[in-house]
Amino acid sequence: MSLWRTQPNIEQLNAIQKNTIGELLDIRFESFDEESLTASMVVDHRTHQPYGLLHGGASVVLAESVGSMAAYLCIDPKKFYCVGLEVNANHLRGVRSGRVTAVARAIHIGRTTQVWDIRLTSDEGKASCVSRLTMAVVPLGEQPPAR
Repeated sequence: MSLWRTQPNIEQLNAIQKNTIGELLDIRFESFDEESLTASMVVDHRTHQPYGLLHGGASVVLAESVGSMAAYLCIDPKKFYCVGLEVNANHLRGVRSGRVTAVARAIHIGRTTQVWDIRLTSDEGKASCVSRLTMAVVPLGEQPPAR
């Protein structure tokens, strides 16, 4: 049984990246299956820190982007929206070039919260970052929880 309330459409997911940080960092949604959503991001001057490695903050942007989109695809958008409550990341290995790929998998899909595990890997398939994203599921018309 599929996780998704709204069937992912990769072309549409990429189209809504226009004029966002996702477009700026060349984040691309790549694929999905019944329990995960995959996106990738360029590793170049746009995402480097001063020493030529992938910036940890850029990894977090990718993790939150793919996790947030996955969360949205699990709700009824006519009744709810999702906002990030907390994101953390452990940076495991430096990446200098190519693309990093992030795979988001649900840990918990609840009525008011969702928790996502996001794993980033280099083009060589080596783990570069492990992230966890907690999302609030908020009824339309209500303000998100105070941070």
